[in-house]
Amino acid sequence: QVQLAESGGGLVQAGGSLRLSCAASGRTFSNFVMGWFRQAPGKEREFVATISWSGSSTSYRDSVKGRVTISRNNAKNTVYLQMNSLKPDDTDVYYCNAVTQKGVAIGIWDWGQGTQVTVSS
Repeated sequence: QVQLAESGGGLVQAGGSLRLSCAASGRTFSNFVMGWFRQAPGKEREFVATISWSGSSTSYRDSVKGRVTISRNNAKNTVYLQMNSLKPDDTDVYYCNAVTQKGVAIGIWDWGQGTQVTVSS
């Protein structure tokens, strides 16, 4: 079955932390650069972070630098997003997918259901 399954979101107070997970199946996960995205209602999905196939190279959007860490475990076909010092502006639905090195989704997997992150002030 070819799919992505995001999990780990929830409701957290400002300043708190969450660790998001995205389990991939049906494709050779280790072949792809992976990325995390976020989307608010009525807005376009936007890039958050990317990680190279080996995990040796990462990139982040400016608004999350220093607070967010992307990682991956190729043996488990899973990519993670550790989010610290969360702010209300981080409230969104978070998704993962295979991407280019510039964070553009390349359609290897259909989008999953996402995981909701809600940060209260």
